[in-house]
Amino acid sequence: MDGKTSIYPDAATVFAGVCACFFTVVGVCGNLITILALVNSPKIRGHATTAFVLSLCISDLLFCSFSLPLTAVRFFAQKWTLGDDLCRIFPVIFYGNVAVSLLSMVCITINRYILIGCHNIYGRLYRRQWIIVQLACVWFVSFLLLLPPYLGVWGEMGLDEVTFSCTILKKNGRSIKKPLFLLGFLLPCLVIIASYSCIYIKVLQQKRKMKCHRQFVINSSNAENLASDTRKDREDSRLTLMMMTIFVCFLICFLPLMLANVVDDERKTSYPWLHIVASVMAWASSVINPIIYAASNRNYRIAYMRLFRRVKFWNHDVVSTMPSKTKHSKELSGPARSTPPALLCGTGNRDNRTEHFPTYSV
Repeated sequence: MDGKTSIYPDAATVFAGVCACFFTVVGVCGNLITILALVNSPKIRGHATTAFVLSLCISDLLFCSFSLPLTAVRFFAQKWTLGDDLCRIFPVIFYGNVAVSLLSMVCITINRYILIGCHNIYGRLYRRQWIIVQLACVWFVSFLLLLPPYLGVWGEMGLDEVTFSCTILKKNGRSIKKPLFLLGFLLPCLVIIASYSCIYIKVLQQKRKMKCHRQFVINSSNAENLASDTRKDREDSRLTLMMMTIFVCFLICFLPLMLANVVDDERKTSYPWLHIVASVMAWASSVINPIIYAASNRNYRIAYMRLFRRVKFWNHDVVSTMPSKTKHSKELSGPARSTPPALLCGTGNRDNRTEHFPTYSV
């Protein structure tokens, strides 16, 4: 390191390098499999939410395939050995991916709230062209925020030799790094927390109205419709719970790193292991999402199984071994529909509220 002593113990750098290698392999495989599984599942692909989930997966895949391998090289060598040009590009991709992940979660949360709380406008807002516009804005804004330091206007991209990291440095005593962390992290998190709070309140209100509606179900035809609606409500609730779990895990993974960077100066820290562990936790956020998908949502598990069944050595009957909860659990060949979590009391036949969405090929 050009005569400078690393602020990290050797054991800490080896630990970070090994974790980066492990997360690279697991993250690339997990996110790539998830992307292929969702794209090849017409039922899941038909939901507007899936477009934002794919955005999240692509961001995690880029992080695992580009940022983590370079990070592993940096920690094993305890210096940056890959040139100045790549050193300026590295923080753009690194922080840009974090922003894409967070903004994709914001879009997912808003999508779930509008589905549940403003279902009458859901179909208009989540047409194919508007989804493309929202995704374009997510990626454009995420990397646009990093343009000032890249151009040297507010800070600059470069090598911090003390931490041998390519990051956002101060220029003329100014840097966008801390304001970017505070505003770019806290504001989206507040939006997500507020949205899920509104969803929770709305669900409680609709559950009370659901009890009122059940009192008016007097014939078998209405009872069958109510059972079908209840089943769809449970599917939507499970999907919303899965997305909320993803956000909570993201918050747990990234919050230590954000606090460490804002509160404690890494270059002068007395707790180097704290920064290493916080960084490793942040890397883990790009790996755990496929695990959450498989663990918390049956439709996603089926999508994974259908993808694996295409491999010749995989058991052809693997999907059939999964227990079927309902007769309607088979994957649809046409477009899927999303419905709010409960009927409003006195709305009558809910067929007039059905929204159909096109199948989004990615």
